[in-house]
Amino acid sequence: MAVSRAKKSEQVEKLGAELKKVSSMIVATYGKLTVAQDYELRKALRSSGAKYRVVKNTLAERAAQGTNVEEALKNLSGVTSIAYTEGDPVALAKALSKYAKDNPEFTFKTGIVEGRVISINEIKALATMPSKEEIYSKLLFLLNAPAQRLVTAMNAVGRDLAVVVGQGVEKKKFREA
Repeated sequence: MAVSRAKKSEQVEKLGAELKKVSSMIVATYGKLTVAQDYELRKALRSSGAKYRVVKNTLAERAAQGTNVEEALKNLSGVTSIAYTEGDPVALAKALSKYAKDNPEFTFKTGIVEGRVISINEIKALATMPSKEEIYSKLLFLLNAPAQRLVTAMNAVGRDLAVVVGQGVEKKKFREA
């Protein structure tokens, strides 16, 4: 059944409004995905805070005009799907890369991170990066480590003195005055 012009313009406006808020997006293609496989992909992306859509190429290109993701949606051909997020691009790339590894019929076309077009290899590299939470925890560890070492060294002086005095008392090295 053909979609009316009014329905198409409504879809373009709705998608355009969502794409204006997007900071990162990955454009992909697939062939012969089953409904169950598609459901698994959508479930994985939802858990990473991303949205997923299968789009018509011309409608996606029109919806992206004037947005950060405009460059990625130009001159598309074939079956196209987009996964996009306002949040962590690493989580999006990890979820899609894991799915693509399990389903070889799902492949990447291009992507956008913070308004910059990235290649397929960069998408795969992005998927191997640590998440924001991992980076924060490593940073906090690095900030906390010198303070921990200082406290350990300061406590060591008192502890070592107490051990030496204790050993002297045991061996009766001290005289009573």
